[in-house]
Amino acid sequence: MEKKADDIILFNYYRDAELRGADLVLRLMNRAEDLGLQEPLTRHLADEAQHAWLWTERIRTLGGQPMVIDDRYHRYLRRKIGFPTEMLELLALILVVEERMDKRYATHAARPDVGPETLHVLNEIRADEAWYIAWMTEKLHDLEQSEGKERVTAVLDHYRAREAEAFAELQADEQKARRESDGEPG
Repeated sequence: MEKKADDIILFNYYRDAELRGADLVLRLMNRAEDLGLQEPLTRHLADEAQHAWLWTERIRTLGGQPMVIDDRYHRYLRRKIGFPTEMLELLALILVVEERMDKRYATHAARPDVGPETLHVLNEIRADEAWYIAWMTEKLHDLEQSEGKERVTAVLDHYRAREAEAFAELQADEQKARRESDGEPG
């Protein structure tokens, strides 16, 4: 069975990641000169906000409230990657983030203690994640024509490596926050 206090903390981390993901998508949208990107980016932005709302509702249903996450995922990413400004870099970063969130939600959904309401939220969000990963992968493939396959691959490899480092740091902080919510020393 789900542990209410633990899940409230974890779902706040998920909520924050979705909000920060919306910010990244909006940054890309504001820089996109390719008008063909406006439609998928608008859908993506709306979905990210909806995902944050789904986690907000789940938190409230469990008796919690949304909270500000100081040690958030995107802060770790910024330390490792900086602020990408090019279209290729923004797309690559968002793809890498979406891949992580999909893996994270899949891992969570596979846990034996996941309640049906949480599983529903996870599955709903994962359906959207699959679409994001597909369209961004296709767009990055298209960018290989102008940027070169080697450069696209190098940027993706670099971001995946830095993201893995950032995620490991985030997980350590999440585990500490969850232990503290259970009354254990940090």
